[in-house]
Amino acid sequence: MSLLLTGGAVFLHGGFQNMDISISGGRIVSVSPALPRDGASVIELHDCLVVPGFVDVHVHLREPGFSYKETIASGTAAAAAGGYTAVCAMPNLKPVPDTPETLDAELRAIAKSARVHVYPYGAITRGQQGQALADMAGMAPHVAGFSDDGRGVQSQEQMRRAMALAKSLDKPIVAHCEDEALLSPGWCVHDGAFARAHGLVGNRAESEWRQVERDLRLVKETGCRYHVCHISSRESVALIRAAKAEGLPVTCETGPHYLLLCDEELQDDGRFRMNPPIRSAADREALIQGLLDGTIDCIATDHAPHSAQEKAGGLRGSLNGIVGLECAFAVLYTQLVQTGIVPLEVLLNALCVNPRLIFALPGGEIAPGAPADLTVLDLDRPHRIDSAAFRSLGRATPFDGWGVCAAAAMTLCRGEIVYSNLPEREEL
Repeated sequence: MSLLLTGGAVFLHGGFQNMDISISGGRIVSVSPALPRDGASVIELHDCLVVPGFVDVHVHLREPGFSYKETIASGTAAAAAGGYTAVCAMPNLKPVPDTPETLDAELRAIAKSARVHVYPYGAITRGQQGQALADMAGMAPHVAGFSDDGRGVQSQEQMRRAMALAKSLDKPIVAHCEDEALLSPGWCVHDGAFARAHGLVGNRAESEWRQVERDLRLVKETGCRYHVCHISSRESVALIRAAKAEGLPVTCETGPHYLLLCDEELQDDGRFRMNPPIRSAADREALIQGLLDGTIDCIATDHAPHSAQEKAGGLRGSLNGIVGLECAFAVLYTQLVQTGIVPLEVLLNALCVNPRLIFALPGGEIAPGAPADLTVLDLDRPHRIDSAAFRSLGRATPFDGWGVCAAAAMTLCRGEIVYSNLPEREEL
């Protein structure tokens, strides 16, 4: 059955135009004003926006190995509800995908249960232990890149070897940057005003940017494509800006929580604990400026679900990690676009366009022949974020209860509707 989307404004050539979209066989057939219906199933979009499906290049789906936290089925249902048609899955799994054989367990689970596209990462080192390199060559045809996310690679020589190999395989290194020698045992928040006021052990921003600094020297030496995960500090922004100006093949991401919160707004609740931690207001402002000037390429949620018990210990006693797939667009649009801080086109580039360019993923264009991976956005949908209604098994988000004005109204992946909450949706 073919579909016809009508009555929406379509994101084309950096702006919006009122167009119909016809879809058949998982692909876009035509984009044009007033397309004929010709027996198609017609979906009235009621002035919603149609954009390329969102891509999150940093999620934890927890399967195989930790399915009590999340499954591929629940995590990709959450992604679809947030407008995401593709996610890149981190290798913090059991078994760790560090060989073709251990990767195969994840690939089989994806093939069985995923509701949207899932592109796994392979580990940089065996077991993500920072010692021997993983079988990167064996995994390369099947992964988006290589990451030891959750831990920084501490050995400079190991990172140099990993970058050289990744360069030869034409795959990016996707780096969690954290110098463990600069971390204080028992840290739970940023080393700033909140930590001092509440007698908490802080995490210094230097633990992040010092390793970014080291890795950028190695990028200059090896020529490896290098993507920095979840940057949180103003120093990291400055280092990456300078590296880009030098022409190095460097990209980066930050998360909604780093753009919208600072440590002065923390609460003693596990839903405010993550790694890296939410930092100062000055760091937040530097991140926003980095998004505006193109230093920051992507916004990724670092969706990292845990059980309720694992997040019940407050800041001191909870595991690191929050969820965000289902509310990221709503909070970003409301807090950054609606307020005039960030143009909508900049936000969409960070969610739809740049992730595909960096990781060479299909889609990203609304044009005949392109994959029908689309997100419909309702910019007039006032509601409150309710984590109890999440499709994710994780509930810990700092945005719970926030009032927002927009939402993903429909998500299509491979031409199939994988989520729908259209205003007064009609099918004719």
